[in-house]
Amino acid sequence: MRILFLTDNFPPEVNAPANRTYEHCKEWVKEGVEVTVVTCVPNFPKGKVYDGYKNRLFQKENIDGIKVIRVWSYITANEGFVKRILDYVSYGIMAFFVGLFIKTDLILATSPQFFTAASGSILAFFKRKKWVMEVRDLWPESIIAVGAMKRNGVIRFFEWWERRLYMSADHIIVVTDAFKEKISNRGINTDKISVFKNGANLDLFKGSDKSLHLIKKHQLEKKFVVAYIGTHGMAHGLHFILESIVQIQLTNPNILFLFMGDGAEKNNLLEKAQKLKLTNVLFLDSVGKKEVVDYLNLMDVALVNLKSSDTFLTVIPSKIFEAAAVGKPILLGLKGETQKIIEDYQAGLCFIPENKESFIHAVLEISSNETEYLRYKKGCEKLAKDFDRKLIAKQYLQVLEKI
Repeated sequence: MRILFLTDNFPPEVNAPANRTYEHCKEWVKEGVEVTVVTCVPNFPKGKVYDGYKNRLFQKENIDGIKVIRVWSYITANEGFVKRILDYVSYGIMAFFVGLFIKTDLILATSPQFFTAASGSILAFFKRKKWVMEVRDLWPESIIAVGAMKRNGVIRFFEWWERRLYMSADHIIVVTDAFKEKISNRGINTDKISVFKNGANLDLFKGSDKSLHLIKKHQLEKKFVVAYIGTHGMAHGLHFILESIVQIQLTNPNILFLFMGDGAEKNNLLEKAQKLKLTNVLFLDSVGKKEVVDYLNLMDVALVNLKSSDTFLTVIPSKIFEAAAVGKPILLGLKGETQKIIEDYQAGLCFIPENKESFIHAVLEISSNETEYLRYKKGCEKLAKDFDRKLIAKQYLQVLEKI
């Protein structure tokens, strides 16, 4: 079988969409599938082309047996609504034209922004092939949730377009049960929707001795490290975290908060930390995938947080699976499906999103109760095994073969 996969994020980018696509495609290639990925030049999240790449019209490479075609796109940092739309649209147009010349049996296009999905839909029409829409985020609903736009005529047009894409797709893949329910409530047959949640590559996310070197490098000896590793965006509610840890700094100075990554709010967060005179925080830029594993092993607890919004009740951040894979308990500021997973597996402690008192209590509890901490580590081990990316990829492929 030949699969044409459209995605605007792919390694060496290290965000969740890039990792998910790569891990699945790599496993499909092992099963004998010919996979061609059409993506853009790696630049996320800073909007700067990675070393060794140029933003050319068309270029090819092979990554672990995956045929990768990189096309030109308008490149911008992960900030500014209009600029990002230009980024998404330019990639979608280029992916469509390049896709016309690629032989395939099935087209797979992934959101969250659905200009990529729109490209897959139009491409399927012209090539007379079936296409699958992978929905990793409910877009444009998430735009409203983070406050980037208010509900207006533009949003209503996007919602109409979104439903048209759901209707035109031969099948829809979603990452949460709640996504399936929401999409079916828009008149889409549930038989047309399959759920394949995120997971972790257990061969990559495992123990690392290099974390000891990093502890010395950043002078973290005798520190209890609570780490947020990922995009610093509008959705992640990190301003609330900084405001909350002022009190923790006074009551328990041995607790240190590590923020690693980049994003639209990074500079604003740095300014806020300086204004609040925080001494218990450490900001680091994003690093490559293998080095991320070293930092995951460095931390004592993984912080996973989103703004308080009903939209995020349907989200399951991939960070929880990666943290679980290295045996690090999760401190979760998110309700809904993710909270149920953490509580069912006893893999960490949950606090009320954007509730200062709840957050501070959870931090102090998880950092001081050794018995509970060890119980959370055991829960992480079971969670990681049940969400092994290899198993998910094989089940995913079986659905694609039927389509």
